[in-house]
Amino acid sequence: MEGLDWIVLVAYLGAMVLLSVWLSRGQESTEDYYVGGRNLPWWAVGISTMATQTSANSFIGIPAYVALKEGGGLTWLQYELAVPIAMILVMVLLIPFFRDLQLVSVYEYLEQRFDQRTRLVMSGVFLISRGLATGVGVYASAAVLTVCLGLPIWQCILLIGVITVIYDTLGGMAAVVWSDVIQMFVLLGGLVLCVWLAADSVGGLGEAISVHDSARLSGIGSGHGLGDGAKAPLWGFLVGGLVLYVSYYGVDQSQAQRELSAPTTADTKRSLVFNGLARFPMTLLYMLLGLAIGAAYWASPELQASVPSDSLDQMVPQFILMKLPAGVKGVLFAAILAAAMSSLDSALNSLSAATMRDFIEPFAPVDDDPKVAQAQMLKRSRVTTVGWGIAMTAAAFLFEGLSDTVVEGINKLGSVFYGPILAAFLAGLLDRRSRGTAMLAGVFVGVGVNVFLWQVIGDDVFWMWWNVTGLVVGIAVTVIGSRLMAPPDPAKLEGTTLSLADIPKREKGWTGMYAGLVAYFVFIYVVADQAPAIFGWLAE
Repeated sequence: MEGLDWIVLVAYLGAMVLLSVWLSRGQESTEDYYVGGRNLPWWAVGISTMATQTSANSFIGIPAYVALKEGGGLTWLQYELAVPIAMILVMVLLIPFFRDLQLVSVYEYLEQRFDQRTRLVMSGVFLISRGLATGVGVYASAAVLTVCLGLPIWQCILLIGVITVIYDTLGGMAAVVWSDVIQMFVLLGGLVLCVWLAADSVGGLGEAISVHDSARLSGIGSGHGLGDGAKAPLWGFLVGGLVLYVSYYGVDQSQAQRELSAPTTADTKRSLVFNGLARFPMTLLYMLLGLAIGAAYWASPELQASVPSDSLDQMVPQFILMKLPAGVKGVLFAAILAAAMSSLDSALNSLSAATMRDFIEPFAPVDDDPKVAQAQMLKRSRVTTVGWGIAMTAAAFLFEGLSDTVVEGINKLGSVFYGPILAAFLAGLLDRRSRGTAMLAGVFVGVGVNVFLWQVIGDDVFWMWWNVTGLVVGIAVTVIGSRLMAPPDPAKLEGTTLSLADIPKREKGWTGMYAGLVAYFVFIYVVADQAPAIFGWLAE
């Protein structure tokens, strides 16, 4: 890092803080702070949602998977297969229902459907799982920045944590969304620039693609991942990915909270359609980045020597550091930092929102004057955000070596929880006999089964299947256990359960869009299936 690079980086960080100061004006309530007054434009919400997905771990991890990971390559395209179908299910089953209930924390629904204990336990599960994943994310991002900036890793952890906490605490959800919009454009610009420079360094994109073994250009993996040893099985990505994405976009507080920030249900659906369409082209850019930098890696013994075999994610930052000129490095490191913060700010805000709405607001005393009470809660919200910021920064010091590509490690951790959490909400929405105690048992048994699969069974079951096992076990335990108990109070079912018969009429105006998403799913599959021919043509 040279002086010009530091100027670019500091200017970017300063702009993020100033933006949050400006956005903090006029905030009067926790509704303003956590859901932007439910008045954020759908396109900004959509870009923010996608920015969260395209984290620093994606910027460095996906290219490493494509270029270097054993069993990797373009099979990561399969990770996008289920996204369009998952968006349809979220838009049909979950978002309209949650919007009608005017939720801030999705776990408020569980109290309305079951009881307060259920709400608190499930919110606690979210706080633990998301808190752990966020700590991993901070550490992973810092591990990249320590290479980029030449600073000790503890300083990089503090840099990421402090800046994110400052602008998130001041600006709330509005700062999260609008900073993510800016960060997304910084990220895209950096990504395109890096692809171009890496490809140019080896003689062009065609030459970069031709360097790689043809097997690495295959977009569809063989096998199913259930005892066959497949490292990138199609069915594991398709079925497991469907459960993962429905859970992530539909009932994970970090995503659902942002979707509840748009003005109307239709606006929320538009933001989800945007994600259903835009994620795949973004992933293709990451594929090209992996192929381009991978070619530069194999052409440079110096670059190969700089990337440890147990830390493949260093390929991208080491390439930037060793091969690119001053100023350009600053822009690209700013893009990596933007990707890191766009994921962490969302997690931090959602952790704060769930803590406030589920654990503090129901129990904390407030002034009798409504205006004073709102000011008290807003202050407590900011204090809670700072508290979680300190916690996630401290947790980052505990994690190392989760996987040789961090993006895979973080998804493994999420897959332990996503299926069981989705089972809890689907049981409440679709099964009128479900009881809270049985549902909680289903969640914990589902998580336990997934931990067993991870720690004992290991690679015999591909990790994307954990989403499915968690969902199936969670629902089975809930359904069986509930029927061993007395039926729930009918009053608890009014307005908290979903009638499938009402869906066709309610969704009539969206059928064309849903058909388009199904067609887009087919398109993604064809591109992945024909990836060797497509990329072979680009190499000519």
